Amino acid sequence: MSEDATDTLTPKEKETLRLILRGHDAKSSARALDLSVHTVNGRLRDARRKLGVTSSKEAARLLLADEGPDFLAGESLGDASAGEAGAGTDASNGARPGRRRIIGGLVAMSAFIVLAAFALAGSGITHDPTPPDSSAEKVALDHATEAAAREFLADVDAYDWEASYAATGSQFRSRNTLKIWSDASDQVRIPLGAVSSREATGYQEVYAPPNGYRVVTFRTDFSGKPDAKETVTLEREGGAWRVVSYVIE
Repeated sequence: MSEDATDTLTPKEKETLRLILRGHDAKSSARALDLSVHTVNGRLRDARRKLGVTSSKEAARLLLADEGPDFLAGESLGDASAGEAGAGTDASNGARPGRRRIIGGLVAMSAFIVLAAFALAGSGITHDPTPPDSSAEKVALDHATEAAAREFLADVDAYDWEASYAATGSQFRSRNTLKIWSDASDQVRIPLGAVSSREATGYQEVYAPPNGYRVVTFRTDFSGKPDAKETVTLEREGGAWRVVSYVIE
């Protein structure tokens, strides 16, 4: 593949590959984008052809390798379909209600918080919180990353933006000041209300340079959004697990 092969991808093809990176398949991507599965499969087929690969997951991996961990920044002003909505779309209300919004890299105001997520589905290891056949080391790692994610979420639940910002990694802080994070969180996290329950539902190990990432998912009941899915992505930095992605769906 040539160095600029990913530049031949259209915004819509990149948009679809980023959903694959976040763990979607063609069917769930179609639901997220409010498109037909046929249209999504067509985008993926064209992306595979341009990148010279036979797997959509491999195409997504190449996109991640090219764009880096903050690859969603280009779509941060609006939801994942911002490229289809047009350049004049208002970041706060240009997308249809209920669609995914993005905060992180750059910040968009919306009903949900999403901090540039980049989980690479299928290239790592995904498993349940307490798999019977996992090694003690694997389970310990899962518990360590879950604990770090919960500490971050506890600060977010307490609306302590300064403490939650301090728990983020340098990749996130390089693109977001404390004021950006605080202002965005005031507008989009507080309306979700208090958390009545939060259960870890899975872990994923993402193999990506330089150090790889760990992804922890939770099923969470907010007073304003029951049965939500939270995804926290962490990177090992300075001897501690730092949050580099937070997604609420």
